[in-house]
Amino acid sequence: MLLRHKIVLDTAQDGFWVTDAQGKLIEANEAYARISGYPVDELLTMHISQLEAQEAGEEVRAHIEKVIAQGHDLFETRHRHKDGHLIDIEISTTHQPELQQFFVFCRDITGRKRVQLEMQRSQDLLNEAQHLGQLGSWELDVASGELRWSDEIYRIFELDPVTFAPSYENFLSVIHPDDRDKVNQAYTQSLEDKQPYDVVHRLLTGSGHVKWVREHCTSDFDEAGKPLRSVGAVQDITEQKCAEDQLRIAAATFETHEAIMITDPDGNILRVNRAFEETTGYNAEEVLGKNPRILGSGRQDKEFYAEMWRRLKEDGSWTGEMWDRRKGGQVYPKWLTITAVRNEQGATTEFVAIFSDITARKQAEEEIRNLAFYDALTQLPNRRLLLDRLRLALPASARSLSYGALLFLDMDRFKVLNDTLGHDYGDLLLIEVAVRIKHCVREVDTVARLGGDEFVILIEDLGKDAAESSQRVALIAEKIRVALTEPYRLRDSVHRSSPSIGVSLYRGNAEPVEVLLKQADMAMYQAKEAGRNAVRFFDPAMQLAVETRAMLEADLRNAIANRELRLHYQVQVDKEFRPLGVEALVRWQHPTRGMVSPGQFIPIAEESSLILDIGAWVLETAGAQLASWRNYRVTRELSIAVNVSAAQFHQQDFVEQIAALLRRHGVEPLRLKLELTESVVMADVADVVAKMHALKALGVKLSMDDFGTGYSSLAYLKKLPLDQLKIDQSFVRDIAIDSNDAVMVRTIIDLAQNFDLDVVAEGVETDAQRLFLKQHGCDAYQGYLFSKPVPVEEFERSLGGL
Repeated sequence: MLLRHKIVLDTAQDGFWVTDAQGKLIEANEAYARISGYPVDELLTMHISQLEAQEAGEEVRAHIEKVIAQGHDLFETRHRHKDGHLIDIEISTTHQPELQQFFVFCRDITGRKRVQLEMQRSQDLLNEAQHLGQLGSWELDVASGELRWSDEIYRIFELDPVTFAPSYENFLSVIHPDDRDKVNQAYTQSLEDKQPYDVVHRLLTGSGHVKWVREHCTSDFDEAGKPLRSVGAVQDITEQKCAEDQLRIAAATFETHEAIMITDPDGNILRVNRAFEETTGYNAEEVLGKNPRILGSGRQDKEFYAEMWRRLKEDGSWTGEMWDRRKGGQVYPKWLTITAVRNEQGATTEFVAIFSDITARKQAEEEIRNLAFYDALTQLPNRRLLLDRLRLALPASARSLSYGALLFLDMDRFKVLNDTLGHDYGDLLLIEVAVRIKHCVREVDTVARLGGDEFVILIEDLGKDAAESSQRVALIAEKIRVALTEPYRLRDSVHRSSPSIGVSLYRGNAEPVEVLLKQADMAMYQAKEAGRNAVRFFDPAMQLAVETRAMLEADLRNAIANRELRLHYQVQVDKEFRPLGVEALVRWQHPTRGMVSPGQFIPIAEESSLILDIGAWVLETAGAQLASWRNYRVTRELSIAVNVSAAQFHQQDFVEQIAALLRRHGVEPLRLKLELTESVVMADVADVVAKMHALKALGVKLSMDDFGTGYSSLAYLKKLPLDQLKIDQSFVRDIAIDSNDAVMVRTIIDLAQNFDLDVVAEGVETDAQRLFLKQHGCDAYQGYLFSKPVPVEEFERSLGGL
């Protein structure tokens, strides 16, 4: 039996040896001798550690202990051939404890390992190729439903092969919900048609990312046409889809409304879009291969382009405004951005220029600038631009010590033109005025329109001598005045006008801009007061008068509240010197100025709203006085005449104010006489007549003051419900020596008698005047001959006391 075993072992293809408990070979066959290259007799002198190439001596001993413990072992290791090369060996060993020996079978698996290595290398190469190509493969056993995926599919699908079990249903779950039906239908249809399918669809990964893949599949069928196996490939085309999207966006962007031009590094045009053709007038064929210099306008110099190229090289881009020329020759502004396209090495491969025609924007900016700094009607500088230039002119004058001047100009009676012919004609006049003024001055001078019919001319560098500068600007102002007095042809009408011009000289910046304008304005008003159509220079005394007037107005605003106003009364008598009544005349007792003349403060009040407050106070005070006099016999029959201003009378509720006054004080209406001037009556005859009738209905008496000084006509006089005419003192003053005044007074008296009106003469200062008036039928008088205006206490004493 042992002999038969030995024969088997000696003829076996696998090596065999026996070792003792320490690992020393005590038996070996010829097969292992062939495998190891050692003769059998030499092997019997060796320890297994001398053959072992993979485990060290300590590891061999440890392994022997392991086999003793287990009783057997099967493992792979490496032995070293006698010539030194390594041999892959599969060891199967059994421990024989009763013999204290190990039986060891050794199989040379070098060839097998080589094949396995080649197969693994091929698989690795396939996996690497799939990874590089982002292409995974799969195989489906249709009958069993078993699905096998390559590693790359797991990576594409972002799935863990350890936790995810491939199946067709699981595969569909990874597909984007919107694409599942499409993919399933493609596969099902391919089985029905027995044709491959190719489909592009999306994946929805566990992380929420969307991927794009292209899937191709083919199937094998049996003779009956039943599907057996499907194999396919899945390629990740996400980057490709993104690139396609970018190309699509780029293509759409390239055809944007902005012009695009692409050049090579040398500036030769490679491509342009449609907006380029529309903007420049050149079609693509005309510019491809050309240099962008064909678009140049010549407005930019060499330094401009040198700086542009410097920025392009340093920063990779340049943005700015420049001017180009269209094919037709038109020069236009454009907003340009040039960007350098560089490769991975940093070398410029192309330049991309994007630009747009900004003609409309420039026009809009110019229009906005004109609206901000120029008058829309005359195209002259407006107030803002004038002030800017004036603020520059004053420091310049200070440096050069040269005089300059401001001319403030206003067209006389411009409102009449607007009111009669309309604002269209007024605008035509202003446009022509602007043209004429500009023709009278230098190009460097500023002609501005402040608004309405007000113009200001700024003239610089008149000279360093004050007298010469004054003379020079006087000649310019006179030239302007003469030019503006020439007739104006306004459509089908000829209009005549004239200017009032105020002049203010300056040197240096000692006076603020606003002060200089105010001085010129004041001088202009002096020209108007001088009769219009005149030139006046600013006088410091004028400034003092204005400042005094302003202070007076400020004080007047507090006069009523501070109880500074007084009423003085001037008696009116009949031909027998019996008192008929009084005229109430307002006086102002200023705490520091003393008694202020009505001639000083009444004009100020009339030019502001103060006249309404003062008029109301006078009426209220007069009403209270009538109520008081009603209690005394000597004053019970007296009337009080109160002057009513135009502003006061034209208040909408003036009649209601008078009615309330009468009720409040309980006085007889006929004791209150309201004196109206001709200017009040003639302003709006229909409205005035209606109010006068309403006042008459209350029982109030109405007198026309200063009759004969205005422009009343008999027709108007007939319509007015008057009770009395009052002869102005300017006619009374010289009736004894001036035949014209005498005729005027007799005419007024006759007129009053014919209209059945009372008549009273004011300003009677001599007995000769009184006798003349009495002789011609005037039986009521007022003046210093009888009494000056006096406080109420003094007037009451003159009556003998109350």
